[in-house]
Amino acid sequence: MDLTVGNVIDGVVRPIGQLTTDLVNPATGERVGSATLSRSAEVDEAMEAAAAAWQSWRRTTPRERQERLLHLASLIEENIDRILEAEVLLTGKPRQATLDFELRRAVDNIRFFAGALRVVPGAAQNEYAVGLTSSIRREPIGVIAQITPWNFPFMMAVWKIVPAIAAGNTVVLKPAETTPTSSVILAELAHIALPSGVMNVVLGDRDTGRLMVEHNRPAMVSLTGSTRAGSDVMRSAAPTVKRLHLELGGKAPAVVFADADIDYAARQIAEGAFWNGGQSCTAEARVLVDATVKDRFVDALLAATKQLRTGGPDDTTAFYGPVASQTQLDRVLRFFERLPRHARILTGGTSSGPGFFVDPTVIDGVNDDDEIVREEVFGPVLTVQSFTSEEEAVRLANSTPYGLAASVWTADQGRSARLSIEIDAGTVWVNCTQNIPSETPHGGFKSSGVGKDLSVYSLDDYSNIKHVLTAHR
Repeated sequence: MDLTVGNVIDGVVRPIGQLTTDLVNPATGERVGSATLSRSAEVDEAMEAAAAAWQSWRRTTPRERQERLLHLASLIEENIDRILEAEVLLTGKPRQATLDFELRRAVDNIRFFAGALRVVPGAAQNEYAVGLTSSIRREPIGVIAQITPWNFPFMMAVWKIVPAIAAGNTVVLKPAETTPTSSVILAELAHIALPSGVMNVVLGDRDTGRLMVEHNRPAMVSLTGSTRAGSDVMRSAAPTVKRLHLELGGKAPAVVFADADIDYAARQIAEGAFWNGGQSCTAEARVLVDATVKDRFVDALLAATKQLRTGGPDDTTAFYGPVASQTQLDRVLRFFERLPRHARILTGGTSSGPGFFVDPTVIDGVNDDDEIVREEVFGPVLTVQSFTSEEEAVRLANSTPYGLAASVWTADQGRSARLSIEIDAGTVWVNCTQNIPSETPHGGFKSSGVGKDLSVYSLDDYSNIKHVLTAHR
């Protein structure tokens, strides 16, 4: 196989460029093709196409935008097998899980925004001073530069482009350089459903992303990626004072109290930690468990973990696939190599090939200041710590720089209410995990970023709020 993937600019699928990057199947470790490596000329062309399209797209009615987005959702359903094959080729994920939990959810996300854009709430027109009437308008921002990650390539592209387009903006999207194909297919389908130039895709690496962020056309930059990438974007966007929407890293705690259903909590936490190979910013990464039930919980966690195995797209018994690349595999294994002496790997800590597979790993005996506890691994790795009081549990939960998601496991409703307030995270799940409906906001606090994906709140993020004051005369 020699797959070639090029840019999509102004509705035209471009041939692969002179500069390219290799595409690798992480389930086999083999090269399967190449993709364009875009530089300033391609970025300029895409930005100008988006700017030209915005002049008319910004004036479309909510009804027209809704109809076009619903058309896009239907086109995705009609082409879902093609998208699925493109997705699993460059991610190595199990097919059925990718279909059910990513592609079909993405279709639901589009249909949600198609409805939400017609019922966005706002302040009523009113007189706040005698003889003067105030009204509030939501207006599109302009061209949005968007950068998406490799962990959920198609779904993350949908999360980025759809609220922006629904709010009346146009976009230039750069998918991760290792997983561009499904985003290119999305742009091809968008060209059928939307006017030319409303969605453009530029392929490339970190330097391509920097060119997009520093370009004078975008009014806003939206990134899903690591906290380090978010810091880079903030620096690059500062000279032109662009608006930022950043969904960044996480180190999600699962706080388990003695009155929780231990077996149920252990199964759910194991699945939340190891789903997608732990390559999710909301994945459980740290278990904090009441010391009085720690041994019983660990036994249940290990039993649950041993039921989950890694494998390629054609392995129907696999719970998750490989990590995304050789680079990511090396990163995860280096965390194991650097573990302090007091840490103990209870299960896992091993990899196998061909392909970039890492076994589900549980690590005990860690301290709060250990690297494995504080830094995002982005792999199938879960640490275990204990606490002796509710106050200590909250302190440990909030002890990392991240604040994206957390889960609390208890039968005490008062305790769950207290912790949902005290834990610094954009989402707190109580006796459940990894459930992110289209209607609910997704985004974090602290080093986990600014802004919200999904829900009507993301429409606000992609809108300018204008006050119009009219005198009565």
